[in-house]
Amino acid sequence: MHHVAIRSVRRSIPVLVATAVVVSGAVLGLLACSPQKPAAPTAAVQSPVERGAYLVAIAGCNDCHTPLKMGEHGPEPDMSRMLSGHPESFPPVAHAELSGSWMWAGTGTMTAFSGPWGISFAANLTPDEETGLGVFTEETFIAAMRSGKHMGGGRPLLPPMPWQSCAHMTDEDLKAVYAYLRSIPPIRNQVPDPIPPPPAPTAG
Repeated sequence: MHHVAIRSVRRSIPVLVATAVVVSGAVLGLLACSPQKPAAPTAAVQSPVERGAYLVAIAGCNDCHTPLKMGEHGPEPDMSRMLSGHPESFPPVAHAELSGSWMWAGTGTMTAFSGPWGISFAANLTPDEETGLGVFTEETFIAAMRSGKHMGGGRPLLPPMPWQSCAHMTDEDLKAVYAYLRSIPPIRNQVPDPIPPPPAPTAG
């Protein structure tokens, strides 16, 4: 009897294995067809300041608002004056540097620009209370970016400031940019006022 029982168990093992394979396949098939809840995102949520730093970087704000200096391999951004605009220590730009076509005015810092509008200077975007954006509220900043007007209602923001593109940013993104600009070190630097083009010559 003992040997008969062993033979019976041996015969039943292949049947049990085959049954298990069929059942497990059916279960997997049901799972594959069942609606799956999407996995939660793993990326950390950015703070407004972190989001603003990212937007300022990809928008190229440093290209105009951070003066250049001569480095080991050529001109490079002077990050000790990050986003502080056209240096007040530079000699005044003269009307002689005006051009009928768009160009950089010859200051060596890439922060002054000449064209039919006259000469414009990259603004101080640091939170300095007297010379930068320290007096801008969040609402004022957003209004300026939406309208292309200084402080939302003053003189026009002159080329090459791409306010038309900034105006398409969401309120959340503009608030993030403002939060970032409020977080960077304030730098006292009084940027010159724009220079209008000279009056057209009168007929003699």
